[in-house]
Amino acid sequence: MNHDDFTSQAAADFLDRFGRAADGVWSAPGRVNLIGEHTDYNEGFVLPFAIDRRTWAAVGLRDDNTARVTSTFSEDEVEVELAQVSPEILDGWSAYPLGIAWALGENGIDLAGQAGFDVHISSDVPVGAGLSSSAAIECAVAIALDERWQLELDRPTLARVGQLAENKAVGAPTGIMDQSASLLGRRDSAVFLDCRSLRSEIVDLGFQAAGLEIVIIDTKVSHAHATGGYAARRASCEAGAAALGVESLRDVGVADLDRAREVMDDETFRRVRHIVTENARVLATVRALRESGPLAIGEILDASHVSMRDDFEISVPELDLAVVAARAAGAIGARMTGGGFGGAAIALTPSHLVAEVTSQVAAAFAEAGYRAPEIFTVTPSDGAKREL
Repeated sequence: MNHDDFTSQAAADFLDRFGRAADGVWSAPGRVNLIGEHTDYNEGFVLPFAIDRRTWAAVGLRDDNTARVTSTFSEDEVEVELAQVSPEILDGWSAYPLGIAWALGENGIDLAGQAGFDVHISSDVPVGAGLSSSAAIECAVAIALDERWQLELDRPTLARVGQLAENKAVGAPTGIMDQSASLLGRRDSAVFLDCRSLRSEIVDLGFQAAGLEIVIIDTKVSHAHATGGYAARRASCEAGAAALGVESLRDVGVADLDRAREVMDDETFRRVRHIVTENARVLATVRALRESGPLAIGEILDASHVSMRDDFEISVPELDLAVVAARAAGAIGARMTGGGFGGAAIALTPSHLVAEVTSQVAAAFAEAGYRAPEIFTVTPSDGAKREL
């Protein structure tokens, strides 16, 4: 289905589930992180872009204080009283939309005084692929409630609301990158985000003019940010910052790495080295895009993957194979994207070689005995908006 079809279907499904018309339909995109992995919660730099895979939220206010949520990916209908919503009572997929209501309450909104709502969620953002299907849900619901409750919060504030919901209601210790990309994205552009100041700039990607596309290779190896690997990496980063006596690894430069090696164990050092060099790679990518164009960033993407594989140790064999096979087939650069331990790789690929990259990666997976990946292209797109 195209996006208009999804919008119409979301409205129809809302009518079917709740027996009345929705007040409107809002949508928010998933995201691809071009570069800057695990730097966000270290107050560093990231360069994500919104994609043309979205989540739709059909929403209607109620005349009581009840919130009901349904979705296309579950038969369950979850119902809570807004005044009583808290992370302790939230579980499963419904923690994403209901967590937004709770996080708005934490942001000073009196939930007991707000109208309840019904919301129906549908999505074509792949789950578990590292494309931030979770932030797409959060941001679609956030802009819907902001409008219907007449809160008039700005997009950076809504991004912080989404991050709080993800951290506390869902229990995933992620940074603010995903929500920022979903809310701030623009067509054929990336969001250059300073995660310390939360200042953002739109950076022209120029993929279309250069004849390039982003190929997504979803390995079908699912990951879960709320489980141990992600939390352990974050703890290592905090330990590294403490050992160096700095507030966060944002305050550590490449020139500081020799000293870092002396004051921490090897594993913590390698975690720190990834963050420090990844911040440098984000800045180098932004500079290359502005001065030379997207054909100049391939080697930087490659170096990012090596760092995630060897220093941060968040890749898996399927992701490594996807990167190697895509590069061999003609991609100018490739890396895993997202939190790691599964999910997707991205390959910056000349348009005329997309079919070859797709074929060669699929063949490599088959030869290795891996599950067949899902391979598709994404287009840098606009952020969250009202659709209907």
